[in-house]
Amino acid sequence: MTSVINTDQKAHIIRDDKEAIAIAHELAAEFAKGDSERDQNRRLPAEEVEKFSQSGLWGITVPKEYGGAFVSSATLAEVIKIISEADSSLGQIPQNHLYMVEAVRLDGTDEQKKFFFDLVLQGKRFGNAFSEIGTKSVNDVQTKLTPDGSDFVLNGRKYYSAGALLAHWVPVIASNPDGKTVVAFVERDAEGLTLLDDWTSFGQRTTASGTTIIENVKVKAEHVIPHYLAFERATPMGAIAQIIQAAVDVGIAKAAVRDTIHFVRNYTRPWVDSNLEKGYEDPLTLYNLGNVQIQVHASEALLRRAGEFLDIANESGLEEPKVVEASIAVAEAKALATEAALLATNKLFELAGTKSTLEEFNYNRHWRNARAHTLHDPVRWKYYAVGNYFLNGVYPPRHPWL
Repeated sequence: MTSVINTDQKAHIIRDDKEAIAIAHELAAEFAKGDSERDQNRRLPAEEVEKFSQSGLWGITVPKEYGGAFVSSATLAEVIKIISEADSSLGQIPQNHLYMVEAVRLDGTDEQKKFFFDLVLQGKRFGNAFSEIGTKSVNDVQTKLTPDGSDFVLNGRKYYSAGALLAHWVPVIASNPDGKTVVAFVERDAEGLTLLDDWTSFGQRTTASGTTIIENVKVKAEHVIPHYLAFERATPMGAIAQIIQAAVDVGIAKAAVRDTIHFVRNYTRPWVDSNLEKGYEDPLTLYNLGNVQIQVHASEALLRRAGEFLDIANESGLEEPKVVEASIAVAEAKALATEAALLATNKLFELAGTKSTLEEFNYNRHWRNARAHTLHDPVRWKYYAVGNYFLNGVYPPRHPWL
């Protein structure tokens, strides 16, 4: 199991949106240099994740009254998009951490907010142990939290634990004695907690994911958040999760377009029937690249729009119609981000040509990452939710995927 670096070092505290975006660009320039090598060798980005969290970017959604910047949702999405264009695994790793920050903000007690937000601002990272396999649906939770005196004992087995291998704390989704969903925060070195580095997907290979085994892990009562409350009323909980996922996909799409342009400009030959001197003069290439670029720009625009709707919902005091509008806007952004990422990563090879498939370029990582990450939740249900809302006025269901 990969060890965490510099556990006692305090992170930088970002003060506003402008600083957050500037730091994201600085880190992205550095992270992009090793993206292909990390993917090819499946080298977990331990040093990069440490720099990422120490930069302060993992704390930008902490509320101002607890010492954070509480940047806009549009800025949050922009930061994740910037990092994901450089390395989409690094863009995905903080997703569940940020989701947990939102969970604490919405349903933590004041004492819990002080405790966990202080950890975040110090640079501590939350991983995740949310998903299970072999259940009827993704929403079925077999992991149990049972009373043990004034505290609890946790037992279960999780998969898809992105970020857990490089986390300081591992939040675990569990079912309490009443059958309601809670989050139990477990320190990574807790007795009975085992993290396995067994993630073998062809895409998003370095997200520090794998299996989490939880055997009679003791959990303090003050480390348990009643997560079910976030879905018993109108909150942006699901939309926050989804806008981050959408931002990852937009970042992947942008990376694919970037590499398509570079390759076509420098290597691609014109097809014989074009009677042209340069591959980048081919009118069919220009048409297709234009189509891809329009789709990617549109996905960026919807991502920004979704962030703005989320900010409006928060500013409204979480009025249900505003929260619903935000959820639908995020669903629209997620749908187009998925389509743009798959289109851009596939068209790269069609437009660049056979040479672009050589291992030395490793351009297939973009398609692999897009195909794997867009499977997080089925985008076809986003179209359904959007259509049902606009045609029939039906509010979307409340869960982490909308």
